[in-house]
Amino acid sequence: MTSTPPVRVVGVHGVGHYNRRRTPEEVRAAQAQDWTRHLTAGLNADPALIDLDFAYYAPLLNPGPVSQGGGDPEELDDPLERELMAAWLAELEAPRAVSQGALTLPLRYAASWVAERLSLDGRLTELFIRVFFREMATYVRADDSSERLAAREEVAHRVARHRPRIVIAHSLGSVVAYEALHAHPECTVELLVTVGSPLALPRAVFDRLSPRPESGAQRRLGTRPPNVERWVNIADPGDPVAIPPRLATFFQGVTLDLTDTVHAGFGFHHAKNYLACAAMSAVLGPYVGR
Repeated sequence: MTSTPPVRVVGVHGVGHYNRRRTPEEVRAAQAQDWTRHLTAGLNADPALIDLDFAYYAPLLNPGPVSQGGGDPEELDDPLERELMAAWLAELEAPRAVSQGALTLPLRYAASWVAERLSLDGRLTELFIRVFFREMATYVRADDSSERLAAREEVAHRVARHRPRIVIAHSLGSVVAYEALHAHPECTVELLVTVGSPLALPRAVFDRLSPRPESGAQRRLGTRPPNVERWVNIADPGDPVAIPPRLATFFQGVTLDLTDTVHAGFGFHHAKNYLACAAMSAVLGPYVGR
């Protein structure tokens, strides 16, 4: 009797994963173990059925020492960070005073509106906004920035080395993975799963993608990387990062656009909740004999 070989997976993280106290290899090993545990918990499967490698690009978006002084650590001093936040707030249908004010008013002003609208903790919301838009701005600042190219190469390297059947990409990681797979047609993947993805966020992400979305019959459209056989997107309907939640409206080649409530509280954007959710288990089940 032959045992089923493990399914090879590459995981690509979102924002907020940079750990200065541990080496990249330590972080990669720990995250691979965590992602495997969450995936197999949702599947009710033996962890041995998944062989997961982890693309850890966070250090590439956080080069150099922590800045000391010069600016309020509780504010977004970078004009691009403020521009991206304003685009995000507009998509959340914030009042004009809030979305336009994001360019000049204190961060807590915008964070307070988001927290009240989504019934969240104000301080956690402010922290999330600062981290999310700092790393997002670093990534999208220029098409050929060293940080953007290096993050893409980390993902491509892991895919080329591990040769996975499946790539699972969370949050900002879905943007990095999308661009990496487009840039490396030799990296073939059976299934791309994007979760909590901001790929379709107008002005902040969608219009800055590489390759740029092209004009279609009714709107500009991005495309599934040609080396990806199937693309499944999963979004919690309450996830304020996954907006607009349905990527098929903006990208050609999305096989399934699924929604699933992954967590009732602030955990609606956490990778661990997406990895263990029912929609993820339904998508991955056939690959592990479930």
